[in-house]
Amino acid sequence: MTKWEYATVPLLVHATKQILDTWGQDGWELVQVVPGPNPDQLVAYLKRPKTTES
Repeated sequence: MTKWEYATVPLLVHATKQILDTWGQDGWELVQVVPGPNPDQLVAYLKRPKTTES
């Protein structure tokens, strides 16, 4: 069975693609984007399989 680790990342509207590309290069998969604490902010939820060292 796959075990997952998760991360939440604040997204800046003017740099969303760059932020997601950077996390994607580290093996993170985007699960969902939700509104943040204020209307100008979004939060991304990401996951990736845990490695045996984690």
